[in-house]
Amino acid sequence: MSNKTSRRQFLGRTGVGLGGLAVGSMLPGGGLLGALAAELDDPLAPKQPHFAPKAKSVIWLHMAGAPSTIDLFDYKPELVKLHGQPLPESFGKNLKTATDGGVGALFATKRTWKQYGETGAWISDWMPNLATQVDNIAFLKGSKTEGSTHVISSLKLHTSGLTPGRPALGSWIQYGLGSANPDLPAFVVLPTGKGSAGGGRQATIWSSGFLPATYQGTAFRQGDSPILHLARPQVVTANEQRSTLDLLRSLNEHQAQKYPQDTELQARSRSYDLAYRMQTTAPEAVDLSKETEATKKLYGIDEHATQEFGTALLRARRLVERNVRFIHAISGTPEDSDVDSWDAHNNIEKNHTVMTRSVDKPIAGLLADLKSRGLLDTTLVVWTSEFGRTPYGQTGDGRDHNPWGYTTWIAGGGIKPGSYGATDDIGLRAVSGVVDTYDLQATILHQLGLDHNKLTFQHLGRSERATTVFGEVVKDILA
Repeated sequence: MSNKTSRRQFLGRTGVGLGGLAVGSMLPGGGLLGALAAELDDPLAPKQPHFAPKAKSVIWLHMAGAPSTIDLFDYKPELVKLHGQPLPESFGKNLKTATDGGVGALFATKRTWKQYGETGAWISDWMPNLATQVDNIAFLKGSKTEGSTHVISSLKLHTSGLTPGRPALGSWIQYGLGSANPDLPAFVVLPTGKGSAGGGRQATIWSSGFLPATYQGTAFRQGDSPILHLARPQVVTANEQRSTLDLLRSLNEHQAQKYPQDTELQARSRSYDLAYRMQTTAPEAVDLSKETEATKKLYGIDEHATQEFGTALLRARRLVERNVRFIHAISGTPEDSDVDSWDAHNNIEKNHTVMTRSVDKPIAGLLADLKSRGLLDTTLVVWTSEFGRTPYGQTGDGRDHNPWGYTTWIAGGGIKPGSYGATDDIGLRAVSGVVDTYDLQATILHQLGLDHNKLTFQHLGRSERATTVFGEVVKDILA
């Protein structure tokens, strides 16, 4: 029998395989051993920010598939007036469409709009619960990006790159600040739903890219067992498992003395120990049994349409309470729906009725709950997607992709509520207060005490930044 086979059987029989399996399952594409660290010192040790931060954590709400923000937050009376007419030349000049939907007639959905709160923010009847929280929100109505395909724009939103291979924002934050809780991952992903965009364009948007793999996002599943293979096998006692882990650490440390440049050995020990600690901490962090019925109702967990996303966001709040740095919650399609994500190329009335209903109450509940617990002041809640949707129609009752002008919003963490920037009179292009995805990322990093110009990593002889060579902090929304 080979040594390789013997080692595999040894790990399996003793139950220590859970370390590699559990944390390995966090790393899309596989093998953890040696991947969890690329430096001799603990890469997740807490680090000092560049300056005093306003926020400690981020809850990133990704609306995968791209909502039509002109039907949610960007009231356009002129679009209603021009409904059914061809796109005026004054708006369409130099418009370069990259999708195959073509430019149809202008299209206004049958929304009812009202202004809410002291800020007077316009919200449509598709978001009645969020309307109660507008005085906590800064609406970035001049948002823009590049690319008209989901994959490219989603990569740019999350990694500032147009091709795979760059680290996600959550990975940069871990790299810059380390972990504030050694017993939980610092970057947690909470996917929900199904459909082509249900996974948020797959794990590339929470990849660590060229950063060490220890900074990669950790996907938590729904249910009581958030991470696969985490539980200790029933035939192995706690003492047996601890003794085996201690033996493995000793063996790894002995090997490390012989091969000091082999960082895989340090990574192996850290991965086993993290998995061991998470056997208790991870299930407890997502266990809602001790939450009050009133709290569950606030998030809509008592309703079928909002149960899944509401559960994810209540877990996000619990993770923030446990000092997790970055929580990435992804809005997918409800399991029993025939709607395919927010990607409403046709029948937007049906699509957005389903999708807004699934997220509206949970998001409003999250903001209210964070505020009531004193957590909103130190938590950034970011609502965004890969792009917006066009004011002209597609297939008669849907909308095409729009990277030229849409709305993103941020709440909490030292952000000043109100509306910033604008699109043109029909909601096609950003015309003032233009905020690119690079600027959004730079602003989030700034609120966490990180200067995006100084947060760098040497890769292939280059000093790489989170926002590449772009990005300006949106100072007008800072409190």
